[in-house]
Amino acid sequence: MTKATWNGAVLAESNETIIIEGNHYFPPDVVNMDYFRESDFNTTCPWKGVASYYDVVVQGKVNKDAAWYYPKPKEGSPEKVGKDFTNYVAFWKDVDVR
Repeated sequence: MTKATWNGAVLAESNETIIIEGNHYFPPDVVNMDYFRESDFNTTCPWKGVASYYDVVVQGKVNKDAAWYYPKPKEGSPEKVGKDFTNYVAFWKDVDVR
């Protein structure tokens, strides 16, 4: 079971993550959205497309742009990964994933 935690809260937990470029992407239905708020930050990956971000908010503390997802992966990228990863969530910025 892979689990993402930050500031004592379990953000996501699953046996069904997809590993892309060393990052665990969690299915959207296992992400505890109580700890997330939309961010206006975006980045672009040349082969995956435009990533959208969430701030992670736990007990009043904010981890800005600590989670990202691809709402519309670039054409051909799900085939390259071997699975559709639309809206799957990955983490960085001190979020513990193991």
